[in-house]
Order: sequence, then C-alpha cells, then structure tokens
Amino acid sequence: MTPAVPLFRLSDTHGILRRPDVVSHQRSDELGWTSMFAAAQREAPYEDKFDGVPAHLIVLHLDGPVAVSRNLGKAHDRKVIAPGGLFILPAEMDFGVRLEGRLDSLHIYLRRQLLEEVAADFGMVSAEDMQLQPRLGERDPMIEGIAVSVREALADPDPTSPMYIDYLARMLAAQLLCKHSAKATAAEADVLGGLSRVQLERAIEYMDAHLGGPISLAQLAAALDLSPSHFAKRFKASAGAPPHQHLMGMRVERAKRMLQCKMPIAEIAIDCGFAHQEHLTRVFRRFTGATPARYRRDHS
Repeated sequence: MTPAVPLFRLSDTHGILRRPDVVSHQRSDELGWTSMFAAAQREAPYEDKFDGVPAHLIVLHLDGPVAVSRNLGKAHDRKVIAPGGLFILPAEMDFGVRLEGRLDSLHIYLRRQLLEEVAADFGMVSAEDMQLQPRLGERDPMIEGIAVSVREALADPDPTSPMYIDYLARMLAAQLLCKHSAKATAAEADVLGGLSRVQLERAIEYMDAHLGGPISLAQLAAALDLSPSHFAKRFKASAGAPPHQHLMGMRVERAKRMLQCKMPIAEIAIDCGFAHQEHLTRVFRRFTGATPARYRRDHS
C-alpha cells in the first residue's frame, strides 16, 4: 500500500505569501495537492529575509519588467526581470530579497523528496549532482509552460485530478534537473520504451476498476511495480496520452454509456468519478463538444 503523503500547505513555505502586502488570488491549500504548493498573487514592493525551507521555490513573473535584488550569503545580484522570467531558489537556502515594484507572480514549491525520486530515475544518485542552482531572471520555456498549466489548475480546479498535478510536478522536477542542476543532464531526453501490452492492459484495468474514485499516479505506478516518473513516460509512449488525460477519456466514455439510460446526470457524474455535475459537464464538453444533456437528447 502506498504511504500517505501529507498535503502541501502555506505553512510549508518561506512566508512571503503570508506578508500583508501580498494579495493572493488562488492558492492550492484546499485542493488536496501533495506534490507541490502553488499560489498566484499580486505582490507590493518589499524587502525581507527568509530562512530556508525543505522545498524548492520557483517563481514565475507574470508581468513586469520589475527590478529584483537577491542576497545569498555574501553574494548579491540585482536584475530587471521581464514577464516570463524565473526566480529559482534551492531547498534549505536562506535568502534576502527586495522587490522594487508591483508584481503579479506565480509561486510554486516543489518537494525536495520528489526531485530526489525523479533524480534517482535518471541515475543521478549523488547529492551534489542533483543540487539545484539559484536563478534570477532567466527564461525557461518548458518551466514557463508547466507553470502556466499549474496556474490554470489553480484557477479552474479539478478536485478529482491529483494525478494531473503529480504529473506536472514530475515534469517540473525533470526540467529542473536537466537544465538547472549542478550536473545538468540530458537523461530526461532519453526515450524510454513504452509499456508492454500486458502492462498497458493492467494499467487500464486498474483505471477502470477505480473509475468512480480518486486515482493517484503513485497508485497506478505501484500496480505495475514502476516508479511514477517511469510509468508516466512509458504510459504516454504506449497510449499516446498522459495517464490523467487517458483516465478522463475513460470517465467520459462511461458517462456516454450511462447517459443512454434515465439515471440523473448528477448521479452519473459521481458514479463516473467526477466531483459534481458541473465538473462532468465541463470535461464532457471538452472531449465531445456537447453537454451531457445535449448528448442524451441526441442519443435517446
């Protein structure tokens, strides 16, 4: 049985987001996320010092340009950061920061243990090799794209998709290791073989058997005796879509079948693993172009 992972809460962060001059728009506190913590907010100018925490911090600047000064021990840097610029701070690192203008930002905290797990999948066993390097103002289109997906998940949360967040967290960890570690590695780009036919069938059978409830990436991977990172890559190579997307497609297909009977749509939503009828409607329309009610009328 996969051990429970505690929720990632505001109290696990540096304290920037608890400042009175930081106004949060969305936070992941109540969304059941365990792999990462994320928050979107408007920051007013400030200057402060913070103790390190056991999680890596990635800040994406959503507007600007704005000047930011950062102190790491005796090292001092100041840059004018444009929209899309990143602030990366490794776990356990004390720092000082001065924000010289107002800023819309997205803060993402990634568990150190998750990055170490992904590093092990890449064959990076040395703590020195997997040590992340601080960044100030650099651009990384891959991380920016992942961060945008995280922001979308905050703004329009899917309470039944912890697998999707775990998938994004592992993609983020892989990119950090490949481009921003002490020993930047191309291992993430190595093409892993797909799942065997038996493994793919077993994964889909597991999804089908648990379709009505939450399914995590770790649970699926454990059913095949693989690490979550390797499972996600191999599943996508075999099925043509990430596990969370394939799972949603299966839930929509079950809903299609059930809509041909007279069962209330709200009950169908719960039976198919959706949080509520509105959640079913949103996902169903994305997959089919029609609402469940319209689909029922057209196929009755």
